[in-house]
This record gives sequence, C-alpha cells and structure tokens, in this order.
Amino acid sequence: MTLISTNWLNKNLSKVKIIDCSWHMPLTQRDGYNEYLEEHIPEAIFFDLDKNSEHNTDLPHMLPKGTYFQKVVSELGITNKDKVVIYDNSDVFSACRCWFTFFYFGHNPKKISVLNGGLKKWKLENKTVSKTIGPIKKSNYFVNEQKDLVKNIMEIKKNIKEQKFEVIDARSKKRFKGLEPEPRPGLKSGHIKNSKNMPFIECINKSNYTFKNKEELIKIFERTGLDKSKNPVFSCGSGVTASVLSLAFRLIHDNYSPTIYDGSWSEYGKIG
Repeated sequence: MTLISTNWLNKNLSKVKIIDCSWHMPLTQRDGYNEYLEEHIPEAIFFDLDKNSEHNTDLPHMLPKGTYFQKVVSELGITNKDKVVIYDNSDVFSACRCWFTFFYFGHNPKKISVLNGGLKKWKLENKTVSKTIGPIKKSNYFVNEQKDLVKNIMEIKKNIKEQKFEVIDARSKKRFKGLEPEPRPGLKSGHIKNSKNMPFIECINKSNYTFKNKEELIKIFERTGLDKSKNPVFSCGSGVTASVLSLAFRLIHDNYSPTIYDGSWSEYGKIG
C-alpha cells in the first residue's frame, strides 16, 4: 500500500518500522528534529532529510550515494524485509521525499508507505504521541539503486527537443510563470521549456492533509494536459515536492515507477 491510514497504523504499531521525516522550509524557522523530540508517533525513528542528502554538491536535498544511504538505514535498524511507514509534520512533502528515496534505493515498493495525513491528522484524532526514544539495534541494510528513476540536466535538456517524456513542475503557478522570485538566491524565474505545471498542494485536502481520492487526482492530472502515452517526470524547486506528485501519480497508476529530475529548478534555473 502506497498510503496507509492513521487507524491502520494505530493497530499495527509493533509490526512496522515508523519513520518521522519532518522537514520544514528555512523561512518557517521550524526544526523537524526538535519537534520530533517533543512529540512523535510511538516507536518512530527520525530521518534527517538535510543530513541524509548528498553534501558534495551545492544543490539542496540531492539523493545521497548508495553506500551512505545503506549506512544510515542500517544505523536506523531497518532491514530490507521491514514494512516501513513514513510520516511528517510538514504538509506531507518531506514524507513523500523519504518514500521516493527508499523506492530509489530498491526497498520493496509494497513495503514502503506514507501515512495519509501525517502527524497532523494523527493528532487531530487524538491518537497517542510520545517523547520516548527507544534503543536501536543496528541492521545490515543493502541498497539496489534504481538509477532510471532519476533524470539529470543533460537528459532534461535533450528532452526539450525530443519530447520523449513529460516534465511536470510541482511549484506554485506564480513561480512556474516567473511572476514571483525564487526563494533561493541566484536563480532566474520561470520554468523548463515545454514543461507543464501542477502545484503539489492541489493533490492534498487542506482539512486533514490527506491525499485527494483517486477520481479527484485523475481529474487534476488530466487538467495539466498530460500526454498519457509519455512517461511523466516530476520536477520542483529542489526535488522534494516533486516527490508528492510522483506518489500521487502512482496512486492512480499502480505500475508507475516514480521518476523525478533531482536537480530540479535549483539546478536548471541557475544564472550563468
């Protein structure tokens, strides 16, 4: 199951490994780890999105090297056989990025799920939260990179002419149209030529932060004018909210392997 409900998780806490991947935009001045220390779903372990990204680059949140991810997940005590449930307190986008990362590194897709509604819905339903952090027994996790799930800038540029795949941008309409400046310095405004826009927030119910149902998602994707004969590749500002759209598209296409442009506009929009 790509999505699991709060009620299902509440009944199966001891049968899964739970990851809190809360991460916030810098302008919010919130710290996901400090919030995790104050309250989290019982038995949850913390995955630091910034710390566990590639550091040998000036691009934010790039996927880490396989050896690094293998070490990190082993230290979290997760095995390849574990059912992993990921949530956040960040309007679902960082949980989706963590889901994509596990998918990319070869965790069984049937054993990776995002908690629908995250910690916000969990708390709205007055379910138990905890401050306890239990001991972790290290595992021996192995990665199997699915390199075809990530596009690089050369492939994106080549595709502008060849149009072999669709590029869908998850940023806001104003950023996509170049009507407001990018939050990161040194980036021009606008979008990748021939790409389409679908703000990730359109997939989410504002009342409880769950994904919209399958019928609604189908209509939302149809409104983008997506060519159904071409495989979609999702982009955004830094590869995080692109993962929301990749998960949403998998909800309506079970066999879709989530594919993103990891550098996204942070790479493509550089001036110079």
